[in-house]
Amino acid sequence: MTTPARPDLVIGVDGGATHTAALLADAATGTVLGRGESGPSNIQAAGVESALRELEAAVAAAFDAAAIPRTKVVAACLGLAGIDLNEGLDVIGGWAERVSLADKLSVANDATLLFAAGTSEGWGLAVIAGTGSIAFTLDRAGRDGRAGGWGYLLGDEGSAWMLGLSGLRAACRAADRAGPPTALLGTLLKALGTTDPRDFIPATYRGVWDRAAIAGLAPVVLEAAEAGDDVAHKLVVREVTALARTAATAVDAAELPKLGLPVAVAGGLVVRSAFYRALFVEALCGHGVHPGVVTPVEDPTVGAVVLARKAAGRTA
Repeated sequence: MTTPARPDLVIGVDGGATHTAALLADAATGTVLGRGESGPSNIQAAGVESALRELEAAVAAAFDAAAIPRTKVVAACLGLAGIDLNEGLDVIGGWAERVSLADKLSVANDATLLFAAGTSEGWGLAVIAGTGSIAFTLDRAGRDGRAGGWGYLLGDEGSAWMLGLSGLRAACRAADRAGPPTALLGTLLKALGTTDPRDFIPATYRGVWDRAAIAGLAPVVLEAAEAGDDVAHKLVVREVTALARTAATAVDAAELPKLGLPVAVAGGLVVRSAFYRALFVEALCGHGVHPGVVTPVEDPTVGAVVLARKAAGRTA
């Protein structure tokens, strides 16, 4: 027997490489009733079983926070990293059906949430620079495009992962005196709680500094760059220039206007650092794209709620 859905509830989910957030909201007003959080739900990076488990945990936590018994809702929008392939869509769709998530389901890459949350008319350029990086475009006719998003082994230029890893590599070169001296060496030794650079090896390869932890070192590199460390500054400029090149390539491919383009940015690296964000905009201009309003989106899950309400026919 088909489970009836509550017409007054929608769910918005934002799932990425480091965490997943779910919002249970009022379908009529968009008011958030409960928020749930869990671990990574990128099926390419975390694996299908683990990703689905984290999705379930986030949704369940949102219902718990709202003190509402778990039930099917009228509509759900899931913006998830790693689901661009058809097999990914099938996996998520199958899970949503098994758990009776919603009458109406929308599943897309997590970057698409930014258009709803961070641009006034729902189109433009959306750039994520967090643990990973990706650029998405959406034109006025609803045609989308992308560049980047290749993951930490094949790409992720301008991401926190790449910046943290580059900082570690520079520190190792400085320790060997095979590279220029940098304050990063002492700062990263202090962060690890050691005085021996060789301790970087077990920390990195035995999991003390896993991918998320290395991405978490990006603020250390940014702080060193802002403080005038030449090596750190060059690393930041290199990565932010690569990210801007990725974004400009996406804009070119989509034939979007290059003057006054609405831009939404998300991800801890670009949202929390005004320094990095300013360098990104400068580099974007250097590639011929001159943004209009640049909106940092602290919580893309809000965009998922907007899209879920639209799927439910509630656009007011």
